[in-house]
Amino acid sequence: MLKLYSWDTSNGRKVAIMLEEANLPYQYHPININEGHQHTDDYLSINPNGKIPAIIDPQGPNGRPITIFESGAILIYLAEKSGSSLWPEDSYERTQVLQWLMFQMGGVGPMLGQALHFYKYSNVKVPYATERYMQEALRLYRVMDEWLKNREYFATNYSIADIAIYPWIARWQWLDIDWKNYPHLKTWYEQISERPAVQKGLTVLRQSSTTA
Repeated sequence: MLKLYSWDTSNGRKVAIMLEEANLPYQYHPININEGHQHTDDYLSINPNGKIPAIIDPQGPNGRPITIFESGAILIYLAEKSGSSLWPEDSYERTQVLQWLMFQMGGVGPMLGQALHFYKYSNVKVPYATERYMQEALRLYRVMDEWLKNREYFATNYSIADIAIYPWIARWQWLDIDWKNYPHLKTWYEQISERPAVQKGLTVLRQSSTTA
C-alpha cells in the first residue's frame, strides 16, 4: 500500500485527488506544516527539501521500494503505475498534457502562491509585491480562461494537468476572483469539483487538518 505524506494545501491536494482517481490504495500520514513537522529528521529522510507532498511506494519499479517528492513527479509516477488514461499513451496527447502540467508547475503554482502570500497572509504590507503577483495571477487566469473557451479540459481529455491546476483554482475566493471575468475557467472548475474522486481526495485532507 502506498504511503502519502501531505497536508491540506494546493500541492498536497493534487496527490490525494490523483490517488482517488487512479483507485490506488494508500495510507495517509498528515504532515502538519503549521507546526513545522516537515522539518523533522524523520520527514527530511523522505523529502530532503522539507516540503509536502511525498509518497513511498513499497512496490516500486521492479519491485523495489521508492520514495518520490515533488507533486508533478508524483502525478506522473502514479499515472504510469496505474496505467491511467490521465497520462495518455499517445505521444502527441501526452505532450499536450505535459505542457499544461509544466504550466502549472512553473507558472500557476509559484505565481498564485506568491499572490496568496502577499495578498492574504503577509503581516507586512508590500504594495509593489502584492500588485506584481496579483497582476500575474490574473494574467494566468486569463490565459486559462481563453484556452478553455472551446475546450472541456486543458488537454484532449481529463488528465493529470487538470488535477494539478484544479487545487490552485480552488483557492479563488482567497484572491477575491470575480468569476464573471473568467466564465470558461469557471465552467471547468465547477465540472472538476463534481467528480467523486476529487471530492473524496479533498475530504481526506480536510478531515485530518482539522483534527491533527
